[in-house]
This record gives sequence, C-alpha cells and structure tokens, in this order.
Amino acid sequence: MPVTATAAGRVLAVLDAFGPSHAALTLSEISRRSGLSLTTTHRLVGELRAWGALERSPDGRYGIGLRLLELGALAPHGLQLREVAVPYVDDLHQATRANVVVGVRDGSDVVYVEALRARTAVKLMSRIGGRWPLHVTGTGLVLLAYASPEVQEEVLSGPLERFTPQTVTDPAVLRRTLAEVRRTGVGIAENQLTAEAPALAVAVPVRGAGDEVVAALGVTVERGTVQAQALIPALNATARGISRALGAPSAQPPRRRT
Repeated sequence: MPVTATAAGRVLAVLDAFGPSHAALTLSEISRRSGLSLTTTHRLVGELRAWGALERSPDGRYGIGLRLLELGALAPHGLQLREVAVPYVDDLHQATRANVVVGVRDGSDVVYVEALRARTAVKLMSRIGGRWPLHVTGTGLVLLAYASPEVQEEVLSGPLERFTPQTVTDPAVLRRTLAEVRRTGVGIAENQLTAEAPALAVAVPVRGAGDEVVAALGVTVERGTVQAQALIPALNATARGISRALGAPSAQPPRRRT
C-alpha cells in the first residue's frame, strides 16, 4: 500500500517534500513533490501550519516549523545526545581547527546531531540533521562496524551508492574495513563523498550507559594537511569524555582503593 493511501501517510508525504535542497517550497511545489492533489495539499498544509509543523514566509513559501524541532529534542539519540556532547565537541573543534561531527545510526544511514565547521578546513559536507549512507563516512563506518551482524549484512547486501571514483562499494573490501575498525576502534574514510575537495575523515565510537556504541565522533580535514594518527588521541579523549557523561562504565575513572 502506498504511503499516501492513509491519512497519516499523506501528512508524512507533505513533510517529506522538504529536504536540504528544498527547505522552502510553494504550495504547488509541495503538491508536486508529495504526489498529492493541490486541494489535498492546501488542506494539509493549513492544518500543519496551524499546529506549528510548517511556517509560511512573507513571500508565500512554506518551511519546517519550530514545533518539529521541539519534538526532535525528545529523541534520545538526537538533541539529548547533542546537549551532552556540545561542550566536548567544541573543545575538540578548538583544539584541532577541523570540522567536527557527531552522528547516530538510522537504518542504513548516519544522521548528524552536531556539526561544527572550521573556517579554514575542507568544506563540510554534513549539517545537523543531514544524513549519508553508512559506508561513505568515517562516522558511518564506525557505526556500521559496531552494529549487529544482521544490520551489517543488510547494508552490505543492498545497493551501495558511489559518490566518487574512490568510494568503496565492494562488500568484501567493506567487510575487511569493518573488521579493522573493530580491531582499532577507528574509522577512516578518504575522498569517499566528493572528489572536488579531497578530504580525510577520522572517527571513533561513543558509548552509552550499557557500554554499547550509541554514536560516532568524527573530524574531517583536507587530505594531506595532517595524518590520521595525529587526530586519534584528541578524538579518543573527547569520545571518552562524552561516554563518561553518558554513563558508560568503560569510560569511568578507576575507583581509588582505600
């Protein structure tokens, strides 16, 4: 059954019409992108606007409203994680002068709950709320490496999108890469997303109260400006700080013997 066959599906289709490249849309554009009639779109947009899910700008275009941001703050792996991580991420950003991101897994994608851009670093391809396939980013590789075998097989057996000539799409190569990430605790991706701006992405896991991997912390720099190994100590120290704040047992300082 198509998603739009139900009332809830039609509402979701309207919201799904928006995206990073379509942040502001006219009523006709929402209708076209959602696949709904103009009459239905007009009614649903009006209801969503009244509730606060959509906002209308002076030029008549619609955008996502603040009410959805309020709901997003309730997501345990979303803004709550970001609230804990922000002070640590800011320190890492200042220390490395690099782009810094915190990502969580959503299905076969990594979604960023925090992203700080450095003025002099390589152009950051990610933003808060942005998503990329797991196999093309350092944070994604970390999250995939620590995911269940079922999740790994689902991702590796599905279509693996290629973004640059260097994007790794061979399942066998990716399996070896994931094994290396689990061995070292570090995910490294080079030139996987864009060929125009050669980039090096390095990421490490962040653990939660049950010591499970709940997020990945990563930095992105211009390839050739710094070695990956030079970034790992600061990344690990920051990840331990966030993990400690989240209650991860392995990140807690050892108890003093009396």
